[in-house]
Amino acid sequence: MPVKRKKWFKILLIVVLSFVVLLCVLFPVYYRLVVVYPPNIYNEKALLLERDTLSDTSFRIASDWLRKDSSGLWEMYLSGNPFELGVKNGKLASELVQYQEKAFVDLLREKIPNEFYIGFLKYFVALFNRNLDDCIPLDYQKEIYGVSLSAGSEFDFIGSKYQRILNYHAAHDIGHALQNLNMVACTSFGVWDEYSQDSNLVIGRNFDFYAGDAFAENKIVLFVHPDTGFDFAIITWGGMIGAVSGMNQHGLTLTLNAAKSDIPAKASTPVSIIARQILQYAANIDEAFEIAKSFDSFVSESFLIGSAKDHAVAIIEKSLDTTVLFRQEKNYIISTNHFQDKAFAGTDLNIQNIANQTSTYRMARVDELIRENMPIDYLKSAEILRNKKGLKNKDIGLTNEKAINQLIAHHSVIFKPEQGLMWVSTQPYQLGSYICYDLNKVFDRSFPPGVFGKITIDSLNIPCDTFLLSQDYKIFQLYKNTVSSAKKYERELSPDELNEFIHSNPEYYYTYVQLGDYYFEQQEYPNSLKFYNFALQKEISSKIELEKILEKIRQLQNDTRN
Repeated sequence: MPVKRKKWFKILLIVVLSFVVLLCVLFPVYYRLVVVYPPNIYNEKALLLERDTLSDTSFRIASDWLRKDSSGLWEMYLSGNPFELGVKNGKLASELVQYQEKAFVDLLREKIPNEFYIGFLKYFVALFNRNLDDCIPLDYQKEIYGVSLSAGSEFDFIGSKYQRILNYHAAHDIGHALQNLNMVACTSFGVWDEYSQDSNLVIGRNFDFYAGDAFAENKIVLFVHPDTGFDFAIITWGGMIGAVSGMNQHGLTLTLNAAKSDIPAKASTPVSIIARQILQYAANIDEAFEIAKSFDSFVSESFLIGSAKDHAVAIIEKSLDTTVLFRQEKNYIISTNHFQDKAFAGTDLNIQNIANQTSTYRMARVDELIRENMPIDYLKSAEILRNKKGLKNKDIGLTNEKAINQLIAHHSVIFKPEQGLMWVSTQPYQLGSYICYDLNKVFDRSFPPGVFGKITIDSLNIPCDTFLLSQDYKIFQLYKNTVSSAKKYERELSPDELNEFIHSNPEYYYTYVQLGDYYFEQQEYPNSLKFYNFALQKEISSKIELEKILEKIRQLQNDTRN
């Protein structure tokens, strides 16, 4: 070997060996930083519990159970101490826990097809969340650990079962904080006194959290009788013990609405865990506010709180450094995705959020519908939550983010807390029937024991939306399938296919953006420009989307001039 080659080979060898030594030193340090150990469990008797299978869709552990209602909703009843709650939850719903994780990871792979980046994201999240367990009350750590024991092994490459289930409780917070993702754009409202048909509280909400259709397929209506605090009911999914929508035995209701947020410098308490603490330990609005103030949250969030004891609805608005209680003088209140209290009036993020219009537009539309339809009952609440039109009943296209019903909801729910009633929507979105649950029976444990006790009031169920049975819905499915198709640019569209796609959602601006993008990929720039200009004639969801379209038009016009 020539002298020069020997020299470079020696240098390369030294560099490689140095890198290997550095990895050997740093990896144990990294591992010690990111590894999250389960909490100590001093009584593990719950591990001896076994699930009895009564049918393909009904299971029992002692007096606790899981069953699938004929409507398609899963219903689960749990009791015990935190670790018992988690173990029973995981064992009863092990298939649902594993299904939900797969649905989440599949969505992640769809959004981030690059395996290298997914690997990087895994290490980043592990490092960022290294102290997440310190931000979650010990009881909930134990409960999450109990659930995690039934997680599958398919995704062990991501992390330990406990660490994965723990991190999933902060998944919304991290995505929302880092990118202000529009995975959550919820709408909620409450009415009482003259705005309510019987003067009692009526509260409605759409949980517009979209993580793919598969993620919403197996909703769980979970009823919990904990050994401390109050009984409560939440709408959730496999592996999730946090709350996003729910009501407790005192008629205190809670729904979450995301707000634009600063990027956190470190892990804090996930908002769904704060919400769970409120439902389990607050009997009125003031108690809910005190609990919310006691936590540092990951992201900015609005907690719409209804209270049978107070006969009122208020909003806890919480940023990373400020928590305020917002009330209205009138007897109705609306929450979308921006803060309303004067404490946030001058903050840059809230000003940006209001200027972006999507949130304020939906708020104005709910206000319009409440005034037009008052007094409101549970049936009219469902009509509002299902409304697909814009202000003054304008057709703004299906799935427009300015609509109350964007046809993406994980679930929709209506509460009458003073009567102990809760309506939960069935598939798809909020178009299926709403099932009425009598929470008085659940909280009093007065329903027949075992898996077959009836806790619904069929006569109060809300029928499915007529849109679901219409030809228009079938046409909408065509639009949705075309938009989601990964092969949309692989071949040229025929004139018939082009017209079919346009007529599947003709008033939606994004229909024309999609076609503008399609012709841009085909290098048919005049057609691309034509469809971008068509989009400008429709109701565009936000100023951000408008600017994106204008930028594409400017780019095409500049390219044409050059």
